Amino acid sequence: MPELNHYLQLLIDGLSVGSTYALIAIGYTMVYGIIGMINFAHGEVYMIGSYIAFIAIAGLAMLGIDSVTLLMVAAFVASMIVTSAYGYSIERVAYRPLRGGNRLIPLISAIGMSIFLQNTVLLAQDSRGKSIPDPLPGKFDLIAGGAVTVSYMQVFIFVITFLAMAGLTLFISRSRLGRACRATAEDLKMTNLLGINTNNIIALTFVIGAALAAVAAVLISMRYGFINPNLGFLAGIKAFTAAVLGGIGSIPGAMLGGLVLGVAEAFGADVFGDQYKDVVAFTLLVLLLLFRPTGILGRPEVEKV
Repeated sequence: MPELNHYLQLLIDGLSVGSTYALIAIGYTMVYGIIGMINFAHGEVYMIGSYIAFIAIAGLAMLGIDSVTLLMVAAFVASMIVTSAYGYSIERVAYRPLRGGNRLIPLISAIGMSIFLQNTVLLAQDSRGKSIPDPLPGKFDLIAGGAVTVSYMQVFIFVITFLAMAGLTLFISRSRLGRACRATAEDLKMTNLLGINTNNIIALTFVIGAALAAVAAVLISMRYGFINPNLGFLAGIKAFTAAVLGGIGSIPGAMLGGLVLGVAEAFGADVFGDQYKDVVAFTLLVLLLLFRPTGILGRPEVEKV
């Protein structure tokens, strides 16, 4: 029984981290699903979101505002607005002028944008890490006696990620813009011929992906209480791994891939040690690419003629 409780605790911890990976991974998979390219500056957008949350919280605290609800709302709103603007700018600067050419050129452009954003934050905020206090300290027993516990912050992460994913699913499946996104992903040229402005739809996917990355940034920053200019690289690679794991181009796949990756990391860290959790994650990716290159929910790409 103690072992079962231990594994249940690992599962809860893994799902809470994995759900945030899924939010970031959606940005990768939406962009790839529509234009067939990877936005390698997405991890830096996530990093900027965490810094905007820190600035918003610190600014309100300096004004004497200590309401947890107000601080959290300000962090989410400010982070989502600023990162959405960055997402839109990345599409306009690094992708739109280069679409239609060699696919390697936008990739190099995105990597250059990633380096530019990282160094911009380094110059603006220096290289020292910043701390963000946990706004929801404390936990409760899921199983009596403290055998399995869930922190209030983990519950908050589950609720926010569920609402974000449910909102995105409804938007994609029910709204007019969502149907336009699906049509653009299916056949960009035909969608243009039908009178839909595909440039705006592509820009919208960058904005949505950036906003979801901002949500993940706020949640992870509050959960672990520490941010620095380098965190975007690792988070971006993990989210990209989650997107490939679930099936790049599939939104449900990105959600599933994030959860699987989070759980794999939690159990891997328990078995091999915390310092090897990244190795476990990338080993999982390599094995999947060897035996199922399309990912868990991915479909083989069909050449359109």
